[in-house]
This record gives sequence, C-alpha cells and structure tokens, in this order.
Amino acid sequence: MASRGDGQAGTWRRRGVLFDVDGTLVDSAYLHTVAWWQAFRQQGHDVPMASIHHFVGMGGDRLVDSLLPASRDKAADREILASHAALFAASWPSLRPFDGSKDLLAQCHAGGLAVALASSARKQDLEATRKALGSDAFIHAATSANDAKDSKPAPDILVAALDAVGLDASNAVYVGDAVWDMQAAAALGIPAVGVSCGGTSAAELTDAGAVEVYDGPRHLLANLHAGAIGRLLALESRT
Repeated sequence: MASRGDGQAGTWRRRGVLFDVDGTLVDSAYLHTVAWWQAFRQQGHDVPMASIHHFVGMGGDRLVDSLLPASRDKAADREILASHAALFAASWPSLRPFDGSKDLLAQCHAGGLAVALASSARKQDLEATRKALGSDAFIHAATSANDAKDSKPAPDILVAALDAVGLDASNAVYVGDAVWDMQAAAALGIPAVGVSCGGTSAAELTDAGAVEVYDGPRHLLANLHAGAIGRLLALESRT
C-alpha cells in the first residue's frame, strides 16, 4: 500500500508534484550501481558499472533482464535481486539527501501542492531514503515497487502516487533523474522535469522527453517559479 505522510493524503487535491527519490532527492544512484555490480559478480556475471548505471531507476527485475543474456539461467535472478537488496541495505547509513532536497519539498508543500514520492525502490529502501531526507512533514504520500505491478518505465508507480493524493495526471508534474522516469511520465502525459545529479546527462534527459533539466534540487528550487512547477504554483495561488 502507498504510505501516507501528514494525514492529508486521500483528500482531493487540485495540483501536485511527484518525485522520484534515488538519484533525484537522495544521492544513491551510484550506491545502487555498486550494489548491482557486486550482486552480478557473486553469480558470475561481469557487468561494467557504466552499463549498470544506465539502467538504475528501473525496477530490479527489468534491470537484470536488460543487462544479462536471454540465454542465462534465469533461476539465479532471484539470488541476484536478493544480493542487491542486502548489499544496498548495508549502505543505508551512508545515504544523504542532495543539497536543496528538503527545501524543494517544503516550498512545493507551502505553495499548496500535493507532494508524493513515486519510486521504483523496494518499500524497505524507500523507508531508508525517506529517513535520510528527513522531510516527511512535507510529503503527503509515497509509493514504491510494492504498489505497482510493473516498474518504470511503465507508469504504474506514478498512477499509484496520483491515486494516493487524489490527483489527475493533467494537474501533475514529475521530477526524476533517469530516462526511465521521463518515459514513465510521458506514458501518462505528465510533464517531466529532469535533474542530472543522478548521473544522466541533460541531453539524455531532454531526448527522453524532459521539458526542462536542472543540475539538482537546489538548482531546480532557484528556478522553481520559472518552469513547470511554477505554473502549478501560480494556478494554485489563484484558487
């Protein structure tokens, strides 16, 4: 089930912002990359880190299937997923939010927008990143891989987040750091704002459909009222 934040989720909200978490609000994309790299090696697969990083942001099942040969013994996939989970969990104490993440969430919340996290992470990992963010007072709901049948680039997790805050896709903006985030938003017709702090270039994010791209949360916050989120804030202030 999607988790609820400040007790206001579930009521109808006019407009809102959905946020990816890993690589967008929390500096964890490369921690995931290393965890996957080690998990693959434990099962005898030598996959370059650069190749792995490209697929971080997908659900684990899609990532494994995208990186390993179709002729592999797929019975070992479960072990790879379990190893990644354990290895990434060991890095939880190292999780840190990007500069400006908390202020960005707070500003969206203060402007009257619904704020929802829409992550492909496992529920346990999402809880760890939320703890690192320390921003629950500004988050109305959060959805994880546990809330969706298919992971990004399928839009299921975004649909779950929209439902959790009673929001229509036409009144939302999505913020993410990966090509898969842009594709998931496009499937629902949601404008996608990219941040390059997760390691994907501005050019790649733009090519994938981002309407604007920033270096990270602080850069987005500094330009908040000039872009897609600013338009939502302006509409919200008039109602």
